[in-house]
Amino acid sequence: MIRVGFLINPIAGMGGTVGLKGTDGVLAEALRRGAVPGAAKRAKTALSLIDGGPVHFFTCSGAMGEDALRETGITSFTVVYRGSEMTSEQDTRVACRAFIENNVELVLFCGGDGTARVIYEEAGDRLPVLGIPAGVKMYSAVFAVTPAAAAGLVNAITRDGWSGRPGSGHTGVLLRDTEVVDVDEDAYRNGELRTRLFGFAKSPGLPGFVQGTKQVWEEREEERAKDDIARFVYEIISATPEILYILGPGTTTSAVMQKFGVEKTLLGFDALKDCRPAGRDLNEKDMLALLERGQKARLVISIIGAQGSVLGRGTQQVSPDVLKRIGVENVIVVATPHKVRETPLIFIDTGDTALDRSFGNYIRIITGYHIAQRKGLGLPSGPERPEMTDP
Repeated sequence: MIRVGFLINPIAGMGGTVGLKGTDGVLAEALRRGAVPGAAKRAKTALSLIDGGPVHFFTCSGAMGEDALRETGITSFTVVYRGSEMTSEQDTRVACRAFIENNVELVLFCGGDGTARVIYEEAGDRLPVLGIPAGVKMYSAVFAVTPAAAAGLVNAITRDGWSGRPGSGHTGVLLRDTEVVDVDEDAYRNGELRTRLFGFAKSPGLPGFVQGTKQVWEEREEERAKDDIARFVYEIISATPEILYILGPGTTTSAVMQKFGVEKTLLGFDALKDCRPAGRDLNEKDMLALLERGQKARLVISIIGAQGSVLGRGTQQVSPDVLKRIGVENVIVVATPHKVRETPLIFIDTGDTALDRSFGNYIRIITGYHIAQRKGLGLPSGPERPEMTDP
């Protein structure tokens, strides 16, 4: 019987769709803008795919874990911490201490980088940690690529044990050292990406199940590649001015906007129509308003280097509703050849599994002037193992 500590940060990710680029310190503003909790839904997706095998959960009361376990039909659990009605960082800290006291073998949490940081500060590298992604950014490497992948990892651990466990009969799941980082959200909202490494947590790893840590490359070759991509996308947009183009975060999309003489919101979404600005730092509601009355649109977006996310990390403004109106066939992915080469797994995690699957097994990435590559998508095919294909 494996002992798993399980907790949910109920407010994780609430700042994403409303364009706040995080929730730390701005929960009231997120609620004012109409944000709704989504972490519990993602947690329940993972829990529903965990085999009914030898797992006993140690959890928190109410929205911090107990409710999700009950609603997915899991009965093998013990509530070891009763949280406050309005949960806070302190609740996560005390819950983690309770997990340690109860000798759990794995902490399974649903949240973002802030939650991962707090758990690491309490547990250090004494306990393996695995995140169900539910935050806005999630640059730490302790996260599974999707809730389904998190379930697949738990199932692999219960079935095969940890790597090298005597008498298991299997090689087991590798326990790796993974970076725990967090972003300065105030700086992030102002268009500056500042990350801080807090340490290295122990975390289970299987190829295709877990993400890497975001990497940034600033090389002369990179700048030339960005300019080549920007020239190509500039031609595409200029040839179809009647289409609304929504451009996502990053320096590659910024290079495209510069071709039009427009300053890009580096870590947000901007829009062009008739080759002129049509919206800046858009949230979900802004995008839906622009897409009214059947407006044709395309989304231009890059991947997060090394980590591999196309949609689902720092892009929650493009909600499933927004993406359905745009159409998956109208998503243009751009990335430099170096970024593609150094990113072994490309994945999409919008929160709508059927929509994610509609992208197919491959995605085309523009990597230069009139140059594109096909890259295999890592898509969870179920609770056991994601479907990994290469061209």
